[in-house]
Parts: sequence; structure tokens; C-alpha cells
Amino acid sequence: MEITMLQPIYPTPHPLAGELVPLTIFDRATFDLFVPTVRAYSTPAPSNKLVKESLARALAVYPHMAGRLVVDDQGRRFIHVNNRGALVIEVTVPADLADVLVDGTISNVGEVYPPLPEENVGAPVFQVQLNRYRCGGLVMGIIYHHHVADGTAMSSFIRMWARAAREGKDFIVPVPAPHVHDRALTAIPRGAPTPVFDHQNIEFKGVNEDGISISSKSHAVVPMEKIRSVMVHFTPEFIAELKSCVGGRCSTFQCLLAHVWKKLTVARGLHGEDFTKVRVAVNCRDRANHPVSADFFGNMVLWAFPRLQVRELLNSTYGRVVDVIRDAVSRINGEYIQSFVDFGAVADMSGEKLEATAPVAGTMLCPDLEIDSWIGVRPVPRHGLGHRAAPVCSCRQTCQSRG
Repeated sequence: MEITMLQPIYPTPHPLAGELVPLTIFDRATFDLFVPTVRAYSTPAPSNKLVKESLARALAVYPHMAGRLVVDDQGRRFIHVNNRGALVIEVTVPADLADVLVDGTISNVGEVYPPLPEENVGAPVFQVQLNRYRCGGLVMGIIYHHHVADGTAMSSFIRMWARAAREGKDFIVPVPAPHVHDRALTAIPRGAPTPVFDHQNIEFKGVNEDGISISSKSHAVVPMEKIRSVMVHFTPEFIAELKSCVGGRCSTFQCLLAHVWKKLTVARGLHGEDFTKVRVAVNCRDRANHPVSADFFGNMVLWAFPRLQVRELLNSTYGRVVDVIRDAVSRINGEYIQSFVDFGAVADMSGEKLEATAPVAGTMLCPDLEIDSWIGVRPVPRHGLGHRAAPVCSCRQTCQSRG
């Protein structure tokens, strides 16, 4: 095993070098955890040398990924763009990739990415483990902290990394447009900030009379080793059949969510009078009154919460459930997003400390669900990290149980 702290390769110093970048209200609302993702490449896979050199060049374009989370004396969290680097772990595996790659997924997925840090503050916000197999295949296990980037932003970073690998010495570090790294653009309050929705009990936890944070619902937390991942493949034919059940126009995401929500509720044996809801991530980049470009690097996601009584959910048609999902997502509009931004401004002016309602690692969400989707996230080109190296597996290892 070889461990390296890889620093960016800058042709010229980055304007953000040394800056303390405050977290936006979107950053603070999201999950305070490291997100693992895995990509597998069969032979001929890119060399470790190429992977590291191209990563160093990509870090120069996205210097936040070479920084650290820090906390000031008032308890406020920042991203310190200090160029301390990304952690790279190189491991040689005495097995062939085919031995661990089963039905498009890694059998021992929890072992192929770096151990999750016990403390988020001070740890490298981007870490990668390069697992080199006997056959020459490569599995890259990546973890990154969600306060630095959401899925859309990470897709941009990975695409830049892949481009640097493909172009090699011909790669020229591009100069991003100013809006790419300007996090303040996501949180422009009104002249007189006026939150009109109950964000204190939706995205953040309310407080009691003593100022102690409380949650509307407490979910059980179990050891991560007792949580396992289950992979289910839905064929195009099955999805087409689901869409026909809806009886109208719907997206693949909507019909699959309606199906999974129904079936999980049956499997859980919930009482008919209970309520169940789904936490659905909504990209706000083009929904806000002050929209930002698709290549903005940071967090700009809020959540919709479709909610139904168990009896109604199970007795309703697929079309009815899809309507509930669609209506909940549509409510995350410009007015709602502006209210959220105004809420953040008011909280900052009053010095209020906020605690997100986003589930923590190991949380059992029953009777609710949390749904993550890669639909709409720009994929890495099929040639991936080289002209001949196409990924044979790409997945995100979730940190919350779906219970």
C-alpha cells in the first residue's frame, strides 16, 4: 500500500488560493458526510501514474477539492482552499477483477474506497483508493464530502479529471468562468429577507425553549456493518409496463419511484393509518429566481417530500401516486427557493446556529424513504480515463439505510 497527498498542478496561482470560503445555506442544509462512489475499469486500464497526474491537473481547476473543512471560533464552517491536496491510496489486489465484479457491481464494495474519516473537519475533502488487480484492471473508490459539492458538481469534476487523462500532456488547465466558483450567486436574498415557508422544520431542525435543536421525528441509527446494499435491475420492458400503468405521460424516475414506494410500504407491513413520505432531491440551478449555470460547482439542491397515508398509497393507482410525486417536486419553485435563501440570510444576521434535517449515516428511515437519482447528471464519456479505458461499473455506495 502506498499513500500520497496529491497537490494541484497550477500553471498559475488560482484566484481562490488560501481563501476561506463560507458555506452557503445550500451547503449547510445538505448531508454532513463523505459520499463514496466506485468506478471499475477492465484491462487495458489507465496506469496509476496517469490517474494521479490527471487528478492533479483537475484539482487545479477545482481547488476546493484539494482543501479542508475548517471551523472558526464562532462555530461556523468554511472550505479552506489551502492546496493541502487530495489523499491517494494505492493498493495491489492479488485477484482478477472478474473475481470481484459480479453482475455489474463490486462484491466487496466497502473495501475498495478509503475508510470514512471519523472527523469531517480537517480531513481531505477528496480521497481516492486505486485498487490495481492482478489482471491489470482498476477499481477507483472515491469519497468526497457533500458540503463541498453535490452530484451535479461532482460530475463536472470527474469529467474534467477524465479529460485531463485523455489529453495527457496536451491538457491545458482551463480558466473557469467566474460564476463556476462563486458560491454567493446561489444565495442572493431579497433587499428585506422574507422567508415565507417553515424552513426551520423542513430543511433544518427546530429548537425548543432552551435553544436546543429538536427533530420532528427520530430515526433509529444502527452500525454501518449491519446495513447491506441490494441491487435491483429494472428492464426496459418492465419500465415500459410501469409507464403504461400510469395512464399518462410520466418520467422513468416518477414511475419507478411510485413502484418502489408502494412495494417497500407493503414489505414493511405498515399500518394503514400511518403516514409515509419520500425525500426527493431537486436540483435548483435552473429553478431559482436567480438561476445559476449547470456547471456551477457547489451545492444547490433542496428536497421535495411527497407524503401519503399508507392506506391511500397502497389503494391508489400508479397515476395518482405519480401525481403526488410530481406536485411535491413542482412546489420547489422560484418562490420556495427564494424563501429558503432569505431564511439563511435571516439566520446569519441573528447568529442562529442551524442543524440540518438531512439523515446521518446509519439512519433507518422507516416508514419513510430517501431517493437518490443520477438521472439528469451528465455522465463521464464512455472512453472515461483514456482512449481505450471505458468503465465497466460505476455506482454510488449510499450512506443511509433505506430500512
